[in-house]
Amino acid sequence: MESTAAEVSGELSRIIPGHWEVPETLRASMYYSLMAGGKRLRPLLVIAAAEAFGGSRPAAMPIACAVEIVHTYSLIHDDLPAMDDDDYRRGKPTNHKVYGEATAILAGDALLTHAFYSIVQAGRRHAVPAERLLSIVEDLAEMAGARGMVGGQAADMAGEQGITQLQELEFIHLHKTGDLIIFSLLAGGRIGGASVEQLEGLRRFGRDLGLAFQIQDDILDLVGDEAKLGKATQSDVQQQKVTYPYFVGMDASLREVERLTQSAKQALVDTAIPDPARLMEIADYLMKRDH
Repeated sequence: MESTAAEVSGELSRIIPGHWEVPETLRASMYYSLMAGGKRLRPLLVIAAAEAFGGSRPAAMPIACAVEIVHTYSLIHDDLPAMDDDDYRRGKPTNHKVYGEATAILAGDALLTHAFYSIVQAGRRHAVPAERLLSIVEDLAEMAGARGMVGGQAADMAGEQGITQLQELEFIHLHKTGDLIIFSLLAGGRIGGASVEQLEGLRRFGRDLGLAFQIQDDILDLVGDEAKLGKATQSDVQQQKVTYPYFVGMDASLREVERLTQSAKQALVDTAIPDPARLMEIADYLMKRDH
């Protein structure tokens, strides 16, 4: 995972063509957040899913970079004063604290649109069939937009007025966090030539994995190590945000993470993914992570 994350970071460091005339402050702001580290989980899932079907890692890499670009844009915007109003991300001052709110917004806008440029490069440089790329673009537009991640963020902001049911919180988690995880798996599967049934298995795996991942985030916000997390803990409590442990308690939350992880892995078995070992290892790692 570490070596693949480093490989992805190397690609991301060159993602904006050097000959493009881009205002220097905008370019710097984009790279500031893009190169701030992180687990590179979504790119890892793209690559692992592609390789589970014998797909090419070089062909998957532009898609892996694209989803990390979208994730980074979402973090820049999520940290803004009008959203979660965070001062630190991955142990560094948030983008707007360094470059100002206007530039941070524009950097997010530029990253989002650049993701689609990156997807196209899988066809230009690695001959990924256009029909597969069309499906990947369609999936990203859906899962990163109003029906997906952005819709989840909107529901999260509305929920600040008071979430009264666990289903409301699960909706936020499934869309704000889970949809980009599902996208990553579907995109990798498409690169590797997965069947309709196998794509459905990846979707089920991603749904359960994404929910488990976000519940674990809720847990770590209460009991995690700030140095490892790279951001303040107890932020959900301070902002009076309702989390999974609030509804069901810490022990039940831990059990739910384990249940969802096992359910996710079973989805890979049920749909006969050719080589699911890496995906299963990632699921186990996420269940036990401390950052």
